[in-house]
Amino acid sequence: MVKVTGGFSSKLGRIGGPEKVSRIGQALFVGGNLVQTEAQVSITSGAVSGKNHVPSAPGQPPNNDTGVLANNIETIQERPLKVVVSYNAPYSAALELGTSKMEARPFMGPAIQSKKDEVIAIIARATAESMK
Repeated sequence: MVKVTGGFSSKLGRIGGPEKVSRIGQALFVGGNLVQTEAQVSITSGAVSGKNHVPSAPGQPPNNDTGVLANNIETIQERPLKVVVSYNAPYSAALELGTSKMEARPFMGPAIQSKKDEVIAIIARATAESMK
């Protein structure tokens, strides 16, 4: 399993108050789900499963075949201000990072980059609302 975590806990933890922490925690979870969904869509869009499956090109997200990869990406709220998006298929890391025999087919890194500004805006909005 590989985890992608955000580094907001120490800064956000100083805000205090259970309602504020809950609101910001919900925003973090929404952000994690955005990344998860973006990664899953990148794997499943245009992919053909089964007999006519065509592997993706190096540098492109993997093409869905059995559904195991896309179905094993999950968002978990480990603590009120800690959300983890992980990929858990046995071959996830090999696809994301590549191996000595295969070039990378990244799906999480591009999903994070694609949703980064949106996630930051969601967290900033929740933080601002919590400070009112």
